[in-house]
Order: sequence, then structure tokens, then C-alpha cells
Amino acid sequence: MKVIFDTDPGIDDAMALLYLSKLPEIDLLGITTVVGNANIETTTRNALFLRQQFGLTAPVIRGAGETLDGVVKPEPVAVHGDNGLGNIDIPAVDESGLLAGTASQFIIDTLRANPGEVTIIAVGRMTNLALALRQDPEIAKLARQVVIMGGAFGYQGRSGNITPASEANIHGDPVAADEIFAAAWPVVVVGLDVTHDIILDTDYLAALAAEVGENGELLRQMSDHYAEFYNNVMGIAGVVGHDLLAVTYVLKPEWFETRDGPIRVVCDGIAVGQTIQMPASRVGGHPDWAERPAQKICIGVNSTAALDHYRQTVAA
Repeated sequence: MKVIFDTDPGIDDAMALLYLSKLPEIDLLGITTVVGNANIETTTRNALFLRQQFGLTAPVIRGAGETLDGVVKPEPVAVHGDNGLGNIDIPAVDESGLLAGTASQFIIDTLRANPGEVTIIAVGRMTNLALALRQDPEIAKLARQVVIMGGAFGYQGRSGNITPASEANIHGDPVAADEIFAAAWPVVVVGLDVTHDIILDTDYLAALAAEVGENGELLRQMSDHYAEFYNNVMGIAGVVGHDLLAVTYVLKPEWFETRDGPIRVVCDGIAVGQTIQMPASRVGGHPDWAERPAQKICIGVNSTAALDHYRQTVAA
């Protein structure tokens, strides 16, 4: 399965990249970076470091450093640390893995070279994807699927994590997110409705450190800072593995319960970044959603199977 991984590393992004590095069924074509958990220089440096650390051969392609809504947001240092990776020591990186060009052009070129074959897993702001669509709208018909980590639709009482209405990746660039939901490619949304079921508690992280070796210990060290945030905010002894669950969906969609329907994103006002799906079953529909394609949102997940699979895979 051919994959582009669009990311803003990010501690949970690192968890997902380690997952991808251990999956022989995944042909990782490129790692595109975007502003989000840190500025674009830092997220690109982090992607290069993780590529090197995890033994990946896919190139890193620098993406958007500014969002389409034109709003500059503060970096989430309380969550991911000053360097995006929990303030671990990061050595000088080998920049030979950095491919020239922009992430949006790489997405266009890769989809056109592999029509119907490429899955985009996007776990940061949707800016690169929206820029690619603006440059070449026809690429939406060439993607196998787009699986994103983002959004929140109120299942299990879960709403936003940046505001009461909005999740961080969508709030980070609501204009871009609304544009990618409007496109003709099939989108699957893995949002807070299911990612908050993926808790890597203290014992789980210790097991990764013991079973995975150096990279498991690296994740545990990164997660110290991450866990402090989750203890303060959610009162849990561990961390949420948001981004790894987008990879799980690509591998095991049967572990998820989904709902179909077009999606809109609120792009201004107090609810900016809120994701709203009109269920396909709604009688009569609504004109503001009616012209959009039906997309999938995840509303349930077999969390035990997902956590077991992650641990077994990265320890293999």
C-alpha cells in the first residue's frame, strides 16, 4: 500500500512514524511536513531526525509554514515541548533525506504518478493538502483515500481540545480543512471521538521501552513531557496516541465503526474549527451540506485490538 504521511512532529506523530517503519505492507513514499506542533523549520528537522532514528528511506519534503486562514497560532509547547518532541536532546540531523520542492507539489506529482494507488495519512493541519487541491483540483480523483487525524463530532461526549468546539489540527487551519472535506476524494476522519480511547498508560510505555529497545525508550522519554500535560488536563497516568490510530485505520478498518455524510468546518466566530457532519440518513438534508460528497467519520473503535497491534508491531 503506497502512503504519503503528512505530519507536524509532534510526539504522537513520532509514535505513528515508528509504526509505519515496522509495517512491510506499507510503501512509504514520502513524509511531508507542515506547521503545527512547532514551526515549519522545527517540524521538518524533527521529521528528518525521526526518519534517521527509525531507519526510514522515504524522503522528507518541507511543506507549508503558514496556514490558509492567515491566523498565527501559538506553538503548543505545554503539550509537545519547546522542540516538538518533549524536549529530548536532538542531535544534528542528516539533511540528505530532504527532497527539494514543496510538499503540495510532491503530493500532486505522486498522485499523478500512481493514480488510484496512494493513501494520504494526514495527522497535522490540512494546509499542504488544500494547497495541492488549489494547484491541481483533479488530483482528488486520483487518491485512493485520505485518512486524517482531526476533528471531533461529540461521540462519547467528546468535543474540542483547543476550544470546547474544535480539535487542534482542524482549528489550526479551518479553511484548509473545509476545502479538503469538499473535494471528491474519499476522506476518513479519525477524530477525538475515537482517539481518546487510545491511552498509552505508564505501564504500556514502560513495556514499549523494554520490548522495543532504543526507539521504545525514546518514545517513553518523549512521553514524559506529554504525560505531564495529560495528567494536568485529563487526570490520566499516560498519554493519548492520537496519530497512530490513523495508521491503524489504514491497516484495520474493520476495527472501526463509521458514519457517512458530508462535513463542513466552521471557519470563523466563536466555534471556529468545529467539524459538523450531516448524516447521510438525514431526511431532507440541508442545502449547506447537500452539494458536498459524503465522507466517513469514525465513531467507535476496538481500542484493545488497536493498542495490542501497535505494541506487537513496533516490538517485532
